[in-house]
Amino acid sequence: MSIDRTLRALGDPTRRAILRALRNEGDLPAGEIAARFPLTQASISHHLAVLKEAKLVQAERQGRSIVYSLDMTVFQETVEQVLRLLEAGGRT
Repeated sequence: MSIDRTLRALGDPTRRAILRALRNEGDLPAGEIAARFPLTQASISHHLAVLKEAKLVQAERQGRSIVYSLDMTVFQETVEQVLRLLEAGGRT
């Protein structure tokens, strides 16, 4: 896992909104995600690709749709790494 990639992915408000929607409502098809934003389908596809590359979401084809879900493993690993950085930073 790359914490840099994860933090870059989390740095965008649209991507954070996508993650919140998945957290609050569970797995969602790409079309439902896109319908929530005043952005082009291509822009939403880009955001989803960044989240997938950062391993924050998983994508699974179900029939003609691609359904996205959260991958909590990376969140947990990121929090652990940040906590380790904070602990190391507190030492003098």
